Amino acid sequence: MKRLFSILAITGMMAFGTVNATTNASTTAAATTVVTTTQDDGADAPAEELGFHQELKKRFIEGGPGFMGIVLLCLILGLAIAIERIIFLNLSTTNTKKLTQEVEDALNSGGVEAAKEVCRNTKGPVASIYYQGLDRTDEGLDAVEKAVVAYGGVQMGQLEKNVSWISLFIALAPMLGFMGTVIGMIAAFDKIEAAGDMQPSLVAGGIKVALLTTVFGLVVAMILQVFYNYIIAKIDSIVNNMEDASITLMDLLIRNKK
Repeated sequence: MKRLFSILAITGMMAFGTVNATTNASTTAAATTVVTTTQDDGADAPAEELGFHQELKKRFIEGGPGFMGIVLLCLILGLAIAIERIIFLNLSTTNTKKLTQEVEDALNSGGVEAAKEVCRNTKGPVASIYYQGLDRTDEGLDAVEKAVVAYGGVQMGQLEKNVSWISLFIALAPMLGFMGTVIGMIAAFDKIEAAGDMQPSLVAGGIKVALLTTVFGLVVAMILQVFYNYIIAKIDSIVNNMEDASITLMDLLIRNKK
Protein backbone atom coordinates (compact mmCIF):
# COMPACT_ATOMS: atom_id res chain seq x y z
CA MET A 1 0.00 0.00 0.00
CA LYS A 2 2.86 2.36 0.77
CA ARG A 3 4.33 1.73 -2.68
CA LEU A 4 0.94 2.48 -4.27
CA PHE A 5 0.71 5.77 -2.38
CA SER A 6 4.26 6.67 -3.42
CA ILE A 7 3.47 5.97 -7.10
CA LEU A 8 0.30 8.06 -6.91
CA ALA A 9 2.15 10.89 -5.16
CA ILE A 10 4.92 10.95 -7.76
CA THR A 11 2.36 10.79 -10.57
CA GLY A 12 0.38 13.67 -9.07
CA MET A 13 3.47 15.84 -8.67
CA MET A 14 4.60 15.20 -12.23
CA ALA A 15 1.10 15.76 -13.63
CA PHE A 16 0.74 19.02 -11.67
CA GLY A 17 4.08 20.26 -12.97
CA THR A 18 3.19 19.31 -16.52
CA VAL A 19 -0.17 21.09 -16.34
CA ASN A 20 1.53 24.23 -15.03
CA ALA A 21 4.12 24.06 -17.81
CA THR A 22 1.44 23.62 -20.46
CA THR A 23 -0.62 26.48 -19.01
CA ASN A 24 2.41 28.76 -18.97
CA ALA A 25 3.21 27.79 -22.53
CA SER A 26 -0.34 28.57 -23.64
CA THR A 27 -0.23 31.94 -21.87
CA THR A 28 3.11 32.75 -23.45
CA ALA A 29 1.86 31.76 -26.88
CA ALA A 30 -1.26 33.91 -26.48
CA ALA A 31 0.76 36.90 -25.30
CA THR A 32 3.14 36.51 -28.23
CA THR A 33 0.21 36.43 -30.63
CA VAL A 34 -1.25 39.64 -29.16
CA VAL A 35 2.07 41.44 -29.41
CA THR A 36 2.56 40.26 -32.97
CA THR A 37 -0.85 41.46 -34.10
CA THR A 38 -0.22 44.91 -32.67
CA GLN A 39 2.95 45.37 -34.68
CA ASP A 40 2.96 47.36 -37.88
CA ASP A 41 2.09 45.13 -40.82
CA GLY A 42 4.60 46.88 -43.05
CA ALA A 43 7.54 46.38 -40.71
CA ASP A 44 9.62 43.27 -41.20
CA ALA A 45 10.45 42.26 -37.61
CA PRO A 46 13.08 39.55 -37.18
CA ALA A 47 11.75 36.18 -36.06
CA GLU A 48 12.47 35.46 -32.41
CA GLU A 49 14.34 32.23 -31.82
CA LEU A 50 12.74 30.00 -29.20
CA GLY A 51 14.70 27.97 -26.68
CA PHE A 52 14.49 24.21 -26.47
CA HIS A 53 11.82 24.13 -23.75
CA GLN A 54 9.72 26.82 -25.45
CA GLU A 55 9.96 25.00 -28.77
CA LEU A 56 9.00 21.72 -27.10
CA LYS A 57 5.95 23.31 -25.47
CA LYS A 58 4.95 24.92 -28.75
CA ARG A 59 5.16 21.65 -30.64
CA PHE A 60 3.23 19.87 -27.91
CA ILE A 61 0.38 22.38 -28.14
CA GLU A 62 0.38 22.17 -31.95
CA GLY A 63 0.09 18.39 -31.78
CA GLY A 64 -3.36 18.64 -30.19
CA PRO A 65 -4.60 17.70 -26.72
CA GLY A 66 -6.03 14.33 -27.74
CA PHE A 67 -3.24 11.90 -28.51
CA MET A 68 -0.53 14.18 -27.15
CA GLY A 69 -2.20 14.12 -23.74
CA ILE A 70 -2.42 10.32 -23.76
CA VAL A 71 1.24 10.03 -24.77
CA LEU A 72 2.15 12.45 -21.98
CA LEU A 73 0.15 10.33 -19.52
CA CYS A 74 2.18 7.28 -20.59
CA LEU A 75 5.35 9.23 -19.87
CA ILE A 76 4.15 10.38 -16.44
CA LEU A 77 2.95 6.95 -15.32
CA GLY A 78 6.04 5.21 -16.71
CA LEU A 79 8.40 7.63 -14.98
CA ALA A 80 6.47 7.34 -11.70
CA ILE A 81 6.76 3.55 -11.71
CA ALA A 82 10.41 3.71 -12.81
CA ILE A 83 11.35 6.14 -10.03
CA GLU A 84 9.55 3.99 -7.45
CA ARG A 85 11.35 0.87 -8.67
CA ILE A 86 14.73 2.59 -8.66
CA ILE A 87 14.23 3.77 -5.08
CA PHE A 88 13.09 0.29 -4.01
CA LEU A 89 16.00 -1.44 -5.75
CA ASN A 90 18.55 0.94 -4.24
CA LEU A 91 17.13 0.29 -0.78
CA SER A 92 17.27 -3.46 -1.49
CA THR A 93 20.96 -3.35 -2.36
CA THR A 94 23.18 -4.55 0.47
CA ASN A 95 26.86 -5.23 0.98
CA THR A 96 26.76 -8.99 0.59
CA LYS A 97 30.37 -9.59 1.61
CA LYS A 98 29.97 -7.58 4.80
CA LEU A 99 26.72 -9.34 5.67
CA THR A 100 28.24 -12.76 5.02
CA GLN A 101 31.19 -11.97 7.27
CA GLU A 102 28.89 -10.76 10.04
CA VAL A 103 26.74 -13.89 9.76
CA GLU A 104 29.83 -16.12 9.85
CA ASP A 105 31.20 -14.34 12.92
CA ALA A 106 27.82 -14.60 14.62
CA LEU A 107 27.63 -18.34 13.85
CA ASN A 108 31.07 -18.91 15.33
CA SER A 109 30.44 -16.83 18.44
CA GLY A 110 26.74 -17.10 19.26
CA GLY A 111 25.32 -19.80 17.05
CA VAL A 112 22.30 -19.75 14.80
CA GLU A 113 20.24 -17.38 16.96
CA ALA A 114 22.96 -14.73 16.87
CA ALA A 115 23.22 -15.08 13.09
CA LYS A 116 19.43 -14.75 12.77
CA GLU A 117 19.58 -11.57 14.84
CA VAL A 118 22.13 -10.11 12.43
CA CYS A 119 19.86 -10.91 9.47
CA ARG A 120 16.83 -9.51 11.28
CA ASN A 121 18.57 -6.17 11.74
CA THR A 122 19.68 -5.95 8.09
CA LYS A 123 17.46 -4.80 5.22
CA GLY A 124 17.40 -6.32 1.77
CA PRO A 125 16.50 -9.61 0.08
CA VAL A 126 19.85 -11.25 0.84
CA ALA A 127 19.36 -10.82 4.58
CA SER A 128 15.80 -12.16 4.27
CA ILE A 129 17.03 -15.25 2.43
CA TYR A 130 19.72 -15.78 5.06
CA TYR A 131 17.11 -15.55 7.82
CA GLN A 132 14.77 -18.05 6.15
CA GLY A 133 17.63 -20.49 5.68
CA LEU A 134 18.95 -20.12 9.23
CA ASP A 135 15.43 -20.52 10.62
CA ARG A 136 15.32 -24.09 9.26
CA THR A 137 18.74 -25.32 10.27
CA ASP A 138 17.16 -27.71 12.79
CA GLU A 139 15.36 -29.51 9.95
CA GLY A 140 18.55 -30.31 8.05
CA LEU A 141 20.49 -28.91 5.12
CA ASP A 142 17.95 -30.15 2.58
CA ALA A 143 15.21 -28.11 4.25
CA VAL A 144 17.52 -25.10 4.35
CA GLU A 145 18.24 -25.40 0.64
CA LYS A 146 14.56 -25.69 -0.23
CA ALA A 147 13.70 -22.68 1.93
CA VAL A 148 16.45 -20.59 0.35
CA VAL A 149 15.36 -21.47 -3.18
CA ALA A 150 11.67 -20.89 -2.48
CA TYR A 151 12.14 -17.59 -0.69
CA GLY A 152 14.62 -16.47 -3.34
CA GLY A 153 11.84 -16.79 -5.90
CA VAL A 154 9.56 -14.70 -3.70
CA GLN A 155 12.17 -11.97 -3.39
CA MET A 156 12.78 -12.00 -7.13
CA GLY A 157 9.07 -11.46 -7.72
CA GLN A 158 9.12 -8.44 -5.41
CA LEU A 159 12.08 -6.99 -7.29
CA GLU A 160 10.33 -7.37 -10.65
CA LYS A 161 7.00 -6.01 -9.43
CA ASN A 162 5.38 -3.42 -11.78
CA VAL A 163 8.32 -3.53 -14.21
CA SER A 164 6.05 -5.00 -16.89
CA TRP A 165 3.99 -1.80 -16.80
CA ILE A 166 7.03 0.19 -17.93
CA SER A 167 7.49 -2.11 -20.92
CA LEU A 168 3.78 -1.65 -21.69
CA PHE A 169 4.15 2.15 -21.80
CA ILE A 170 7.28 1.80 -23.96
CA ALA A 171 5.28 -0.14 -26.53
CA LEU A 172 2.10 1.92 -26.15
CA ALA A 173 3.58 5.42 -26.59
CA PRO A 174 4.84 5.02 -30.20
CA MET A 175 1.68 3.08 -31.12
CA LEU A 176 -0.45 6.00 -29.95
CA GLY A 177 1.83 8.36 -31.87
CA PHE A 178 1.42 6.34 -35.06
CA MET A 179 -2.34 6.23 -34.55
CA GLY A 180 -2.43 10.00 -34.16
CA THR A 181 -0.43 10.32 -37.36
CA VAL A 182 -2.82 8.10 -39.31
CA ILE A 183 -5.85 9.96 -38.00
CA GLY A 184 -4.21 13.29 -38.84
CA MET A 185 -3.47 12.12 -42.37
CA ILE A 186 -7.08 11.04 -42.80
CA ALA A 187 -8.22 14.48 -41.64
CA ALA A 188 -5.83 16.15 -44.10
CA PHE A 189 -7.20 14.12 -47.01
CA ASP A 190 -10.74 14.89 -45.89
CA LYS A 191 -9.91 18.60 -46.24
CA ILE A 192 -8.52 17.99 -49.72
CA GLU A 193 -11.65 16.10 -50.70
CA ALA A 194 -13.92 18.84 -49.32
CA ALA A 195 -11.95 21.59 -51.09
CA GLY A 196 -11.79 19.66 -54.36
CA ASP A 197 -8.27 20.95 -54.96
CA MET A 198 -4.77 19.79 -54.03
CA GLN A 199 -3.53 22.90 -52.24
CA PRO A 200 -0.28 22.61 -50.24
CA SER A 201 -1.69 24.78 -47.46
CA LEU A 202 -4.47 22.26 -46.84
CA VAL A 203 -2.10 19.34 -46.54
CA ALA A 204 0.95 20.83 -44.82
CA GLY A 205 -0.77 21.83 -41.57
CA GLY A 206 -2.54 18.52 -41.11
CA ILE A 207 0.54 16.45 -41.89
CA LYS A 208 2.71 18.52 -39.53
CA VAL A 209 0.28 18.04 -36.66
CA ALA A 210 0.01 14.33 -37.45
CA LEU A 211 3.77 13.78 -37.46
CA LEU A 212 4.21 15.57 -34.13
CA THR A 213 2.32 12.79 -32.34
CA THR A 214 4.74 10.22 -33.77
CA VAL A 215 7.76 12.25 -32.70
CA PHE A 216 6.53 12.64 -29.14
CA GLY A 217 5.56 8.97 -28.95
CA LEU A 218 9.06 7.92 -30.00
CA VAL A 219 10.66 10.37 -27.55
CA VAL A 220 8.58 8.99 -24.68
CA ALA A 221 9.49 5.42 -25.63
CA MET A 222 13.21 6.26 -25.73
CA ILE A 223 13.13 7.98 -22.33
CA LEU A 224 11.31 5.08 -20.67
CA GLN A 225 13.58 2.55 -22.40
CA VAL A 226 16.62 4.06 -20.67
CA PHE A 227 14.98 3.73 -17.26
CA TYR A 228 13.75 0.22 -18.09
CA ASN A 229 17.20 -1.02 -19.04
CA TYR A 230 18.70 0.46 -15.88
CA ILE A 231 16.06 -1.25 -13.74
CA ILE A 232 16.57 -4.61 -15.46
CA ALA A 233 20.34 -4.34 -15.00
CA LYS A 234 19.84 -3.46 -11.32
CA ILE A 235 17.52 -6.44 -10.81
CA ASP A 236 20.00 -8.80 -12.49
CA SER A 237 22.77 -7.54 -10.23
CA ILE A 238 20.71 -8.08 -7.08
CA VAL A 239 19.58 -11.54 -8.23
CA ASN A 240 23.19 -12.56 -8.91
CA ASN A 241 24.13 -11.43 -5.40
CA MET A 242 21.22 -13.43 -4.00
CA GLU A 243 22.31 -16.60 -5.78
CA ASP A 244 25.92 -16.16 -4.72
CA ALA A 245 24.86 -15.45 -1.16
CA SER A 246 22.68 -18.59 -1.08
CA ILE A 247 25.64 -20.76 -2.06
CA THR A 248 27.80 -19.05 0.54
CA LEU A 249 25.18 -19.65 3.24
CA MET A 250 25.08 -23.36 2.47
CA ASP A 251 28.88 -23.52 2.71
CA LEU A 252 28.79 -21.71 6.07
CA LEU A 253 26.22 -24.12 7.47
CA ILE A 254 28.13 -27.15 6.22
CA ARG A 255 31.30 -25.91 7.90
CA ASN A 256 29.38 -25.09 11.06
CA LYS A 257 27.94 -28.62 11.23
CA LYS A 258 31.37 -30.20 11.24
